[in-house]
Amino acid sequence: MDKIDENNNDNNADSSSSENGGIIEDTIEKIIFQSRWVLAPIFLGLVVALILVLIKFFQILIGFVPEVFAMSFDELAMAILNLLDIALLGNLLLIVIFSGYENFVSKIDHAVDHEDRPSWMGHLDFSGLKIKIVGSIVAISLIELLHDFLGATEHFDPNVTFWRIVLHIVFVISGVLFALMDYIAEKRHVVTKELHE
Repeated sequence: MDKIDENNNDNNADSSSSENGGIIEDTIEKIIFQSRWVLAPIFLGLVVALILVLIKFFQILIGFVPEVFAMSFDELAMAILNLLDIALLGNLLLIVIFSGYENFVSKIDHAVDHEDRPSWMGHLDFSGLKIKIVGSIVAISLIELLHDFLGATEHFDPNVTFWRIVLHIVFVISGVLFALMDYIAEKRHVVTKELHE
């Protein structure tokens, strides 16, 4: 009889400790899961940065419009390249805000059935986000090189141009490697899925 009581006590102790462990585990998991909301203010900060990009865009646009008739073609091209540079930076910010928020924080319910919802929104995973970011950086880098080329007669610094070319090549190679790694990972996933079927 004493042995039965001891066994019952042991079982009760085990069940209560497992219940306590389960409560602690649930609490920790809830905290970790809710910690994704720490990123929300960062994405709101990027929205503010996007507004600053807009202000800078109009500052440059308004600055060169009155002088457009006095500009040479090269000067006009350089001014337009500056605007393109800012537009690409804005695109990059928007991609990071939308995809980052949807991938790491929460779905944007407001945009689910919206007619203006971008086609890539909701379909761009972390791998696709990396490739889009690198693509935008490559485009921005190329515009900077064009800017150097068009403004070469005014202030040409071979050292700066050399390092910009090196960085551009590094960005291009990085983009190709990202795409290649994603392709290999996708192929491996398909092969693994076929083997398990």
